[in-house]
Amino acid sequence: LAGGAHVLQYRDKSTDPARRHIEAVALRALCQAHGVPLIINDDIALAAAVGAAGVHLGERDADIATARIRLGPGAIIGASCYDSLPRARQLAAAGADYLAFGAFHPSPTKPHARPASPALLRDAAALGLPRVAIGGITPDNGGALIDAGADLLAERLPHRVDAVRVRHRHLVGDIGFRGQRQRLGGEGGVGVGLRQ
Repeated sequence: LAGGAHVLQYRDKSTDPARRHIEAVALRALCQAHGVPLIINDDIALAAAVGAAGVHLGERDADIATARIRLGPGAIIGASCYDSLPRARQLAAAGADYLAFGAFHPSPTKPHARPASPALLRDAAALGLPRVAIGGITPDNGGALIDAGADLLAERLPHRVDAVRVRHRHLVGDIGFRGQRQRLGGEGGVGVGLRQ
């Protein structure tokens, strides 16, 4: 966060709800201190309980309408599209605030993820939402995804609460999350926190 992250995502697939709540509360406090929204991965109840800025939903999670009702109209709700433009269209129509595509490269986080083509990023531009590229992204391979149209790149970094540093292309103005508008101009980064 001190390095200029604009968003932090907490991802923890464990079955320890008490620890997850404690960690999410601590991350929310850190995010608030830095003026950065906290997004909770896959857990609407945890996002609501800690007052997170939003939630990221995968294909086995609740739908966007449920998340919007629970978290409110100002919540940032992102959705995983994997390798599917039809899914992206459906999620955009359902009210997603950003769309995540990938895996673009092999990833230790999701070794069996469906591979995605950079063409998806170009094709999804017509949906008018920020596009996040995920999956095995490093500083060395991210440039091609930015060139293909990614607004954000998730790069996994090893930490106790694994941090993902997400870089974005130079943007003039705002990327419009429907509920909240987050200034993303300049050469900064976007951070997404992951925990295995």
